Amino acid sequence: MLAVMMKPRDPIILLTRPKKAADVFVHQIKVAGVKADVLVSSVQGINKAEFEEPSDLAGAIFTSRNGVEAVMGRDVPCWCVGSSTAAAARAKGWQAVSADGDAEAVFKRITADRPSGPLVHFRGTFARGNLAERLNEDGITTQEVVVYNQVSLSLSETAREILARENPVIVPLFSPRSAAQLVQQGPFAAPLWIIAMSEAVAGEAVGLSPAVMEISASPDASGMVAAIKQMEKTAYGIESARNSS
Repeated sequence: MLAVMMKPRDPIILLTRPKKAADVFVHQIKVAGVKADVLVSSVQGINKAEFEEPSDLAGAIFTSRNGVEAVMGRDVPCWCVGSSTAAAARAKGWQAVSADGDAEAVFKRITADRPSGPLVHFRGTFARGNLAERLNEDGITTQEVVVYNQVSLSLSETAREILARENPVIVPLFSPRSAAQLVQQGPFAAPLWIIAMSEAVAGEAVGLSPAVMEISASPDASGMVAAIKQMEKTAYGIESARNSS
């Protein structure tokens, strides 16, 4: 239905995040004034894993909100990849610090703070940065516990229809894994206007052969929202210029 209603050259926003996170982000961009239609077609699902929570930890590490949601809150410090994850952790009682970046930023923040440990990295099946290994090498006792699994999902038929058309498709990508999974399901005929949350995400998204590639000014939701608003403005501006010529 959405693809049929689109004008021939109108841009559309395709969100490939897990459904829960995508729905939250749709609300954020609509509140921010984004006018373009949005289609959610997740390329990754999140399932909680079976695990035992360690009883002795002086602090925790969260590189996604999924990790926060999977474990009980504690009144101890935790280091988080970004402000959204930190906010979720605080809501559960953690003493959260945001590294405002990626896994590398988390590593640098923890090594700068020099906590005594032991720390626990609550992570998914797939994680970047080898945080526990590197922190142990640096003298900060850290273990890792897998608390959720990332499951690959296929694009919906509607998403594939949109990606076969001539309309520009604005694709915000929030993780290197999501970008890599989208690459695996390509190539796509539509001109892809990619917004990458970080350099690492952009590195994976190159495989999509994007017509436009931009990296968010800040690796968080607010940075991505701002980038989408600007890209939407550019897309509609280009189409207005074509229509008047």
